[in-house]
Amino acid sequence: MENIYGIKYNKPEVVLLQDTGIGVAESAARTCYNSFANSENDVIQNIENQMPNDVMCDEINSIEESSLLDDLAWTYFHHSILEHANLSYLVRGTSRGVLQEHARHRIQAISVRSTRYTMSSLINAFVASMGDREFFIEKILSFDMFVTSDANYNKIEISAMFDKLTYQKSVIDDFNSIAIAKSSFDLLDKFGYDCELLFDALENGKKKRNVGDAFKHIITDNVKVDMVVTFNLRSLKNYFTLRDSGAAYFQIRWLAQEMMRVTPKKYLDLIIRPLQNRNP
Repeated sequence: MENIYGIKYNKPEVVLLQDTGIGVAESAARTCYNSFANSENDVIQNIENQMPNDVMCDEINSIEESSLLDDLAWTYFHHSILEHANLSYLVRGTSRGVLQEHARHRIQAISVRSTRYTMSSLINAFVASMGDREFFIEKILSFDMFVTSDANYNKIEISAMFDKLTYQKSVIDDFNSIAIAKSSFDLLDKFGYDCELLFDALENGKKKRNVGDAFKHIITDNVKVDMVVTFNLRSLKNYFTLRDSGAAYFQIRWLAQEMMRVTPKKYLDLIIRPLQNRNP
């Protein structure tokens, strides 16, 4: 947790889901130079005389060091070879604001938790509140849906969401038709005397498809999102260079630092020069 500009924030969590290894990148480089015999890795040397079988492919993917890749990365700056290595990260608890920053990195594959399909509980809380602002605020607080961790600040966010939904309800003839599934309409009469009972009933009922389409406007960049993102090593180098900088937006800097923390050394050695070896 960090205090930034007077507001407390939670940092994201990151797990490395998969990495393809650096052996394929060395194989690609050796193909360019037809220099398989010069490798310090026996399995790469053997490619000179035979096409790799399954056992050899496993060995290639387990390679931990490559002097050729190090030379290409730091002496000749032939970074295109690094595009043959890919890493995939699961990110939890970053913000929608960070997504805007991520969009500036062209070469990546990114899959993000959809607001379109994951807003049912929030809308159910509003319908169940029956105009009770405090019920809505306390229920949404329990969702832990913001990167900010200051309860007083988050109540302001949630209260604004309540006001937006209340306005929208006032100008739509049949608000419930876009908010909940038809099969849940009878629950309004059955449990309409108790906000908590009605909320539980709506949660246990059928979820309305695409409920977020009508309500995306109520949430801000402060809302947490989860995502899986895949970079090739060359693009990851660019990402870490730009986003681990003091000039970067602090939330994406936190994310880059967490991604870097879980990235194996064999990749970092090819894309991040140790401080003592960097040019002044």
